[in-house]
Amino acid sequence: MHNILIVDDEVSIRDSLKDVLEEEGYKTAGAESGEACLEALREHSFDVVLLDVWLPGMDGLETLEKIREMEAASEVIMISGHGTIETAVRATKLGAYDFLEKPLSIDKTLIVIKNAVDAKRLRAENRDLKKQLIPRNVIVGESVPMKALRQQIQIMAPTNGRVLIYGESGTGKELVAHAIHLNSQRKDEMFVEVNCAAIPEDLIESELFGHRKGCFPGALADKEGKFQKAHGGTMFLDEIGDMSLKTQSKVLRTLEDQRFVPVGSDEAVTVDARVIASTNKDLDEEISKGNFREDLFYRLNVIPFSVPPLREHKEDIPLLVRHFLREFAAAYGRRSREITDDAIEVLMRYSWPGNVRELRNVMERIVIMNPAAVRVERKHLPPLIQRDGGRRSAGSEFSTLHQARVAYERDYILKKLDENYGNVSRTAEVLGLERSHLYRKMRSLGIAAKES
Repeated sequence: MHNILIVDDEVSIRDSLKDVLEEEGYKTAGAESGEACLEALREHSFDVVLLDVWLPGMDGLETLEKIREMEAASEVIMISGHGTIETAVRATKLGAYDFLEKPLSIDKTLIVIKNAVDAKRLRAENRDLKKQLIPRNVIVGESVPMKALRQQIQIMAPTNGRVLIYGESGTGKELVAHAIHLNSQRKDEMFVEVNCAAIPEDLIESELFGHRKGCFPGALADKEGKFQKAHGGTMFLDEIGDMSLKTQSKVLRTLEDQRFVPVGSDEAVTVDARVIASTNKDLDEEISKGNFREDLFYRLNVIPFSVPPLREHKEDIPLLVRHFLREFAAAYGRRSREITDDAIEVLMRYSWPGNVRELRNVMERIVIMNPAAVRVERKHLPPLIQRDGGRRSAGSEFSTLHQARVAYERDYILKKLDENYGNVSRTAEVLGLERSHLYRKMRSLGIAAKES
């Protein structure tokens, strides 16, 4: 049973709400002032607080501020008979879930309370899952670009500034958005993601702002939009360059007013969500083509971020590979495994057009398809990567034919040693050489023997 605290100086309103809510299965308590509200919250836990703006002594907004200082987990719904947009916006900035005007509509009040209870539950689930999500959201890499990226996140994450993340597909823009949220003051609230490129144009407005039952064919029930779910937390608009101009216009109004109207509704919903957006497009070019609103661009581009493609920090590939191998070994219940230097060298030469996402997918495929492998070798890599990553530029790496022949011979012997787990005797047999001959060849090529 969910607990509701009703805070109003009028006894008749408290009693009326108490009767309605208890009939709906809620447990209620009343308070006649802001001071009494705070005292009740110190003694008991409430899921939702219905808080009147105009109270004797400490008013509702000041009470709301004190509630947030107490770090109470309650969702607060403000009530006012003389509501203004300014009051609603201020209440939202102070952390109110929603704003209701008197005289109260019972149906609307019940819907808002239900949504507030659901939001509180989701936030609790989000906090519980956060510890599990953090390991996947680690930004791996010790290169200069990645160190600079982490430093930028630490500086700006605690602010409420809007962020626009630039980067090619697969570079990890979503990872950066998660890192910003997890290092922000909103980290205990919801992180809500919308992929603007994946949702059909005729559905994205409903997805973002919600809709009312019956407003279009197939709308069988009221639906809460992503912006409302992100209230108090972070809203991530992934690939915003693919959003239609019509939806861009409504997003712009939401950012300006901190209010929006669900599809099929006449009543505005207030919202306080930090917006992070990302794009793989050149938005200046999209603006010049008339595909993206310039005013929305300036609203979003408060703090620009650029995530480098993998080809610009290839020195991080060994760290990333080992990180992904550990991750997928744990995910699929496989034993952890290392990767040979030869395989790493091939991976370092490959161009990675799909960036870190492509590398991650390759490592997942290797773990799944090679359950018995003790370590990852060159032969386990996909054919395309073996071919393109195995190419050498003879003109740039070798000045003589002798150098090229020695390099090839060394790579070939290393490969055979890896295939035979470092066993020199077995490798010599495979190569058709005497064991002593192979030892001499290895010494001449600078290969250390590692029997296993």
